[in-house]
Amino acid sequence: MANENGTWIMRGLGWDDPYRIRSSKELVNWINEIGFLPLFANEVRGFSAEEHVSADYWWTGIREEDPWEWREIIAADHEVAYGKFFDKKAGFISVEWLPYFVNSRRSGYDFDARWEDGKASRREKKIMDFYLSYDEEDPFKDVYILSTDLKKMAGFGKSGEKNYPGIITQLQMETYLVISDFKRRKNKKGQEYGMAVSVMLPPEKLWGYDRITSAYNEKPSESWRRILDHVKKLYPDADEKDIVRLIGKRPEE
Repeated sequence: MANENGTWIMRGLGWDDPYRIRSSKELVNWINEIGFLPLFANEVRGFSAEEHVSADYWWTGIREEDPWEWREIIAADHEVAYGKFFDKKAGFISVEWLPYFVNSRRSGYDFDARWEDGKASRREKKIMDFYLSYDEEDPFKDVYILSTDLKKMAGFGKSGEKNYPGIITQLQMETYLVISDFKRRKNKKGQEYGMAVSVMLPPEKLWGYDRITSAYNEKPSESWRRILDHVKKLYPDADEKDIVRLIGKRPEE
């Protein structure tokens, strides 16, 4: 997505292009094939969903054809992870590659350990306190919260804590939260209204703690190097600085 003279221009393929991705299922298959993928075009040419779908159907509301609608479908199906993972912008990560992102981004820390070592902010903890309890028999218990409701419950707002969107984005970048669904708010009569709102969960609650933390046995820098080398292999002409901007800097150890 590029801004040309104040107008947003979507990149993409022609409707009749045989290489165009035509459905949310085809997009998931490709994500699983290559491992991870930003939603929108970026400095690494070709490394986005945007550049492989039709440029004409964004924000049409046609669920079968609109890539913006597809992200809701994909987030709810839990076949891959969806969230703001790439330079604070949206993208997808396969379940196979997610443990390496988790290890690299968290530096091997579960959130409670991160807090105890003074590496997490107080505002992050106010949000994560709603998710830290884990029930194997009912992993979704008491945590299926609309992000708009979570904002109030965690004490953010006009008279409370500030920068809720920034903190939520940071927790996704750190892989402590992923977008697990989109729901519309309901009025007092139980009728849905407005735009769909994200619902977030820790990835452990979707795919299990052992699976998500399975790369903790290697150094975070090794996981980061795996990710970097994988993108360089897929896009050998890309500038390494541009790749690092997307995947994040090498973790300190």
